[in-house]
Amino acid sequence: MLGWIVPPPASPRKSKSELARERVAKIEWLVKKGLLKSERIKQALLTVPREDFIPDQYRDHAYEEVPLPLPGENATISCPHSYPLFYEPLGLDKGHKFLEIGLGSGYGTAVAREVVGKEGLVVAMEIDPLTFAFAKSNLEKAGYKDVVLVNEDGGLGYAALQPYDRIAVTAACTEIPPPLIEQLKAGGKLIAPVIEGEEQNLVLLEKTTAGLKRHVICQVLYINLRGHYGVH
Repeated sequence: MLGWIVPPPASPRKSKSELARERVAKIEWLVKKGLLKSERIKQALLTVPREDFIPDQYRDHAYEEVPLPLPGENATISCPHSYPLFYEPLGLDKGHKFLEIGLGSGYGTAVAREVVGKEGLVVAMEIDPLTFAFAKSNLEKAGYKDVVLVNEDGGLGYAALQPYDRIAVTAACTEIPPPLIEQLKAGGKLIAPVIEGEEQNLVLLEKTTAGLKRHVICQVLYINLRGHYGVH
């Protein structure tokens, strides 16, 4: 898994209350690190139990800074810091129509749903049927029945519900898929890990009347995007 040391699978031992304490401590750590500033994103991270979106054998490691394996081809749930790392620069907020490419465990979808609120909408796409089924089951169990889940090639976007206020691509691409830029609302923002030479850079695009504004946030390390605009 891209060089990370994955903890060995084991039966879960931590109680709900232990994991809840770890969740609060993780959020305090994210605030101290300067990664988490938005009150809505903070409350969303406090609300969604990350451990409920992780396979049982890795549940006890829910709040550690390591990606954990999921069902599907090279599928992982990203480190806890990845969610504010993406959602803060996007300025994800109440009322947004948000498109997420790469459903993973469904955790990011749940967090985004809490952020955008009932006035907003979350559309999440996943190409891998096993990963999709796992995420869908997690979201249903957690009561998130009003998110739109699409088991298709995320690089093509989901034109039926365009335009989107915000788009997040959670897999590395050599270029940001043009359909996603097309489906982004004027004034909207898109974030994606982009492969540039030997590096992956987290890139924020803003769609303005004058064209696209591009800003590199930091270096990252993500699994490659699959599908039509995937890394071949």
